[in-house]
Amino acid sequence: MRVVMKFGGVSVKDGKNILHCANLVKRFAKDNEIVVVVSAMSGVTDSLANAAYKCCYERSLGFIKSFIADLAKRHYEAVEVAVKNKNIKSKVLSTIDNLVDELEKVLTGISYLGELTKRSEDYILSFGERLLAPIFSASLLSVGVDSVALTGGDAGIITDNNFGRAKPLPESYEIIRNRLEPLIAIKKTVPVVTGFIGTTEDGVITTLGRGGSDLTATLIAAALDADEVWLWKEVDGVMTTDPKIVPEARVIPEISYQEAMELSHFGAKILHPRALEPVMAKKIPVRIKNTFNPDANGTVIKEETKSTKEIVKAISLVERAGIINISGAGFDFAEIMSEVFRRLAKAKVNVIMVAQSSSELNLSIVVDKADINKAMKALSGLNNGVSKISKKDDIAVVSAVGAGMAGTPGVAGRIFSALGRNGINVIMISQSCSEYNVSFAVAKENGRKAVKVIHEEFNLGAK
Repeated sequence: MRVVMKFGGVSVKDGKNILHCANLVKRFAKDNEIVVVVSAMSGVTDSLANAAYKCCYERSLGFIKSFIADLAKRHYEAVEVAVKNKNIKSKVLSTIDNLVDELEKVLTGISYLGELTKRSEDYILSFGERLLAPIFSASLLSVGVDSVALTGGDAGIITDNNFGRAKPLPESYEIIRNRLEPLIAIKKTVPVVTGFIGTTEDGVITTLGRGGSDLTATLIAAALDADEVWLWKEVDGVMTTDPKIVPEARVIPEISYQEAMELSHFGAKILHPRALEPVMAKKIPVRIKNTFNPDANGTVIKEETKSTKEIVKAISLVERAGIINISGAGFDFAEIMSEVFRRLAKAKVNVIMVAQSSSELNLSIVVDKADINKAMKALSGLNNGVSKISKKDDIAVVSAVGAGMAGTPGVAGRIFSALGRNGINVIMISQSCSEYNVSFAVAKENGRKAVKVIHEEFNLGAK
């Protein structure tokens, strides 16, 4: 079997975890062809983004020295635990030294210039994965598995130059296959590829945006016609809802691509919907597995699932959101919609949900709370019959998802009756055309309560 395994930041947060993951790969590499994709250590990407910002706007050279020292120390400590062979350890420490020196020079240059471009930011953010991949590969070598570390560009992921959210180009599939197929099929080597990053045709480093490491894994899987993608996380699989909200939540054995995309869009931390596109085309299953409970079956995401009596399969929650209301006296709705979404896209505002009144006098848009002021600014000055633009903060969005909802009468009625019995007021409602999803907005303080109510209404905790 040919498998692409992706390890997230928590799975590789330190040397102990990296060694554990290397041994997992060794276990499965005996009978399978494996490609590994890795994220940066937990928290490293955020720290790199913060460092880039501080260097640009605070221009503190003293900060750079301490930041680089802390970053290097964390990776040195990981090598000490994850790599037992002295010769291999020496080589990977040299690689880390070179990368850290390179990063320090970049941060120093930004501090002197006081300028941070999207291109420079992508370059800085790439260091998290570029530091981790050689360590993981060295750990594999030290446990007896032949391995080589590759950047996304080395592996053949060629993108456009939309820095921060680069899109892989179609020719990437053939390049990836030509570069990785000989390694796994002939040399029996396990490539360890940096997730999240690629390069332009000119060799400039880019990042793939949110969910980028998952996209790296699925892109490689599609290029290599893999049998499955395994996303290693710290949970046993996709749950009926967040167990921190509902302790009775259980693992869902399988869900469809469509259900996974709906859940991901509405807050469930499964994988980014964009990451499913490459595998959907080739019908490659994606399996969510627990790094620390590897024998659990996990959850399989595939084209279709077995028929089920479950009408609603899972509940997701976006806890921090806001609503933008656009109202007017009979404005041209198509024209306003076009202009609104053009402006929001330009401002990089993430739209969660949309609803309009039947009289075409009101358009309501749910956005991340962090984006609400940016959205208000982007939409200021709208004409064409718009009389008022207002916002409503502290909103939560709850989404009930399940293929069994399609064609089943009375689902929405059950949801809203249950909410009404529990004194929860619904502010806004939206339903997908696929009928796989009913979403609604409530006051933030009612978000978790609403999840519990719907989870209980559809008896999702029952085995």
